[in-house]
Amino acid sequence: MSAGKTFRHIVTWIARISCTPAVNRAPALSAVLLSAVLLSATPAAAQDQAGSQHISHIRIFMYHRFGESEYPSTSVRLDQFEAHLAELKNGGYKVIPLPEAVEALRNNTPLPENAVAITIDDAYLSVYEQAWPRLRKAGFPFTLFVSTDPVDRGFKGMMNWDQIRELAAAGVTIANHSASHPHMPLLGDDRRRSEIARANARFIKELGKAPKLFAYPYGEYGLAEKRAVRDAGFIAAFGQQSGVAFAGHDMYALPRFALNENYAGIARFRTLLKARPLPVKDVTPEETVLRDQNPPLFGFTLIQDLPRINALRCYPSNSAQPARIQRLGKRRFEIRLDKPFPPGRSRINCTMPTRDGRWRWFGRQFYIPENQAAKPAR
Repeated sequence: MSAGKTFRHIVTWIARISCTPAVNRAPALSAVLLSAVLLSATPAAAQDQAGSQHISHIRIFMYHRFGESEYPSTSVRLDQFEAHLAELKNGGYKVIPLPEAVEALRNNTPLPENAVAITIDDAYLSVYEQAWPRLRKAGFPFTLFVSTDPVDRGFKGMMNWDQIRELAAAGVTIANHSASHPHMPLLGDDRRRSEIARANARFIKELGKAPKLFAYPYGEYGLAEKRAVRDAGFIAAFGQQSGVAFAGHDMYALPRFALNENYAGIARFRTLLKARPLPVKDVTPEETVLRDQNPPLFGFTLIQDLPRINALRCYPSNSAQPARIQRLGKRRFEIRLDKPFPPGRSRINCTMPTRDGRWRWFGRQFYIPENQAAKPAR
């Protein structure tokens, strides 16, 4: 099998496995990703340059807990985290503060080719006790998204304001993750605005200023959530869908690669570090909270010509098979799903191989309220 065909096979399985639940998937994922890493280490006959221009981009990683094995879906093992830090330190990557990355994306100014940003959600105590000492020793900046109510109420296993102030004084970026960490698409407009405002009031009182960055609880957002965040004065907001953030991306729907015990192996981490953006625009539907149509009529237009575009594949999280893709003209792609998403969170991951042994990646998360599980197109 040729290298090109081999890589297409690997990319297909990466996208497929990454969309599915973690249960019983880790061994297969590790094997596939190890193959991808080995292939990407092979010198490429041709680089992924023809027909494309460089677009500033960054890979943003998301953690929650560290060394809390009783919560494997949100925690990474300490040996996994230490391996990540060693790879970042020794692999030629540039870890930059998230605010710096956001400004570069907003203004379309250059970022290092191997730029990486680290984010952590929820302010668990293991961030302070386990992650921060290791990040500080490595010299890596990071952003902590804090939900203020659990901190105020002194929940077990959470950081307190003295510890958060200590991190902030040391240069850690503290950002808004709502007050009570609700499912924001289930809230009315007033409650949605209140969640953001209450958290900001606590940041102002405890830290002296309100953050400019926001992360949606559970990565759940739609048009109303983005509007509330924008109206509150935030300059960017982050979900939990996979993908590489790029200049021209929706700044209120920026992607992050989520890491937990099942998806934090070093092979997968190295593969994600090599990911490149799939730069798109005119993404439909604009509304990602599906109340009127499920499955959605998903589609996008490429910002630029890309080689190997015929190898594009899109995988919905509720299927092991790739979705049907219809190409309209040169750069427009419509993705058609065969069945509706179930209630809750679902995703579509679109990937395509590059000529230099990597892949491009664009992801979209949808939220389906309990009583809206199936509403086909009219």
